[in-house]
Amino acid sequence: MELAKVIELKESILENNDQDAQVLRDELKTKKICLVNLMSSPGSGKTTTLLALNRYFKDQISWGVMEADIDSSVDAQTMLEAGVPSVQLHTGGMCHLDADMTRQGIRAMESHIAEKNNNGMSDSDKSGLDLLFLENIGNLVCPAEFDTGAALNMTILSVPEGDDKPAKYPLMYEVADLLVVNKIDALAVFDFDKERMERDVLTRNPDMKIFYISALTGEGVEELASYLIEKTKEWNA
Repeated sequence: MELAKVIELKESILENNDQDAQVLRDELKTKKICLVNLMSSPGSGKTTTLLALNRYFKDQISWGVMEADIDSSVDAQTMLEAGVPSVQLHTGGMCHLDADMTRQGIRAMESHIAEKNNNGMSDSDKSGLDLLFLENIGNLVCPAEFDTGAALNMTILSVPEGDDKPAKYPLMYEVADLLVVNKIDALAVFDFDKERMERDVLTRNPDMKIFYISALTGEGVEELASYLIEKTKEWNA
């Protein structure tokens, strides 16, 4: 069984992260890699959602995942066992990733794929991936403060967390392009006001695209996958 490769990230010393993030975005545009920065609180279902998307990505696009955690390689191992290229990024206790840390992860991912394929690609060559997810640290505060160089910021809100999170953590919903409301199979159990949640989100971000899914049952996942495939093809065109 293949074991997940673990990358120990080094903290960036760059003062202007926004400028570096734009440089990275331009690099990825040139390489035709669509980077999606996936953010949420712990337990919202980030990895489970990625697994649910996998069945729709197959034969459509080539994709992979960088799993960021303070410790462990559980998530990367889970993705590898599902046949998805993945590396585990350790942040050394930091609760976020910035652009340079993301770049370190991408280079490690490219090298890892090159080694597996034995094709001699260098770090500067295209990895063969159309779409790359950065599963950021589970946190609704710190990850939203740092531009990672992603083409798309995606956040997940699970029904059990409550409909008040956009009001309590507004920055997350201001910087995200895409909101996925997960665990809708539990709507009957929890007091979750969809109208209130949407009002709070769209007040802060009128352009937010919202999807309702259950990663457990598969409801709504195909529509989300189609949207992400479309955005990937637009970015890589």
